[in-house]
Amino acid sequence: MTAQTPRPLAKLSLKWNMIEEDGLSILEKFQLTKDLGFDGIEIDSPGDLPLAEVIAARDKTGLTVPGVVNCQHWQLPLTDPDPAVRQACVDATIAALDEAQQLGATTVLLVPGVVKPGTSYKTAYELAVSEIARILPHTDRTGVSLAIENVWNDFLLSPLEAARFIDTFEHPRIGWYFDVGNVLRYVRPVDWIEALGQRIFKIDMKEFSLKKMDAEGTWKGFDVALGDGDCDWPAVNRALSAVGYSGWASVEMPGGDRKHLADLKARADRAVAA
Repeated sequence: MTAQTPRPLAKLSLKWNMIEEDGLSILEKFQLTKDLGFDGIEIDSPGDLPLAEVIAARDKTGLTVPGVVNCQHWQLPLTDPDPAVRQACVDATIAALDEAQQLGATTVLLVPGVVKPGTSYKTAYELAVSEIARILPHTDRTGVSLAIENVWNDFLLSPLEAARFIDTFEHPRIGWYFDVGNVLRYVRPVDWIEALGQRIFKIDMKEFSLKKMDAEGTWKGFDVALGDGDCDWPAVNRALSAVGYSGWASVEMPGGDRKHLADLKARADRAVAA
């Protein structure tokens, strides 16, 4: 990237649950994140953190809370056969939108559903569309957008399908929270970036090793340090620039203490500059 060209991964945030320093208050965790050089921090929602304390810590440290993560979309998926479960997820997502508004966040990360025994792909698609359509009016009310994340949920497996899913709603406040590492098992991240284009609202920075996956098992692919796996960060940066993305990247890797997080920040900086 030249000095005149904005970096695609322009600001770095950290996931709240990655901070594993014992005994720290909310303010102290924000200050630690600030001291490490991060620009923001994302929290789970609806959660048990006192919002007033989070807001006070945000204001005192100058950090941003760029987004929140729906913390109930796995246990209570939008695609569950039980209408009561789906309603609980809808309610949790609306609550997350309200909390995000109070925090000044711009997105709620949402897993759109899960395909599993008892929930076919076709049924999951139909339910996800119908339930998200019920949530979208609350994005207009709060001014906070839904950002759908690609995860290992056996759903929306193709980038072209993901793009069409977003377009189905014809609504400006639904887009994609693209997790780079989650797609490496199947396809190159640049293919997703090209297909999603300006539907991308935010980026999750995660690493994955195909070698470790093949040698030790599928989930072991995530057991690799940022920058030491198979993510081609220069290619990711070029692809994001090509679609006009310049915004937040949230580091989502195994957490740890100050020393570990400092190393992680240095690794993220190298990926950002690649």
